[in-house]
Amino acid sequence: MSLLEQLNQDMKQAMKNKEKDKLIVIRMVKAALQNEAIKLGKTELSDEEDLTVLSRELKQRKDSLQEFKNADRLDLVEKTQAEIDILVEYMPEQLSEEEVSEIVRKTIEEVNATSKADMGKVMGALMPKVKGKADGSLVNKLVLKQLT
Repeated sequence: MSLLEQLNQDMKQAMKNKEKDKLIVIRMVKAALQNEAIKLGKTELSDEEDLTVLSRELKQRKDSLQEFKNADRLDLVEKTQAEIDILVEYMPEQLSEEEVSEIVRKTIEEVNATSKADMGKVMGALMPKVKGKADGSLVNKLVLKQLT
């Protein structure tokens, strides 16, 4: 089942169950997916493009969550956290830090990286492997750690 089909099904269920917050988030994600399809001039996005949009939406909310915490806006923190919880349901299962570390190690060997100067080369080869399955900042931290 494609992401859009899953969203449509969940949207219908959220309407029936009168889950207003979930309905709002699903509609926002659907709109983001449709906007991306229009931007790319396609009628339907690939699974990878769907994942890119979902990751972007999740990252925006995580960034907002941090800003709201810094501003001590607890009302917005709760709302944003609820949105994040809903979005996470549609993301692929996240890799553990150990799994990411192992992928990083193998990728460094593949591209024969030896120093921080090779970071771009490593990240370029690594990110498609962990896209949507690991947080970019964690990946960056692990690559730096293994290259030093």
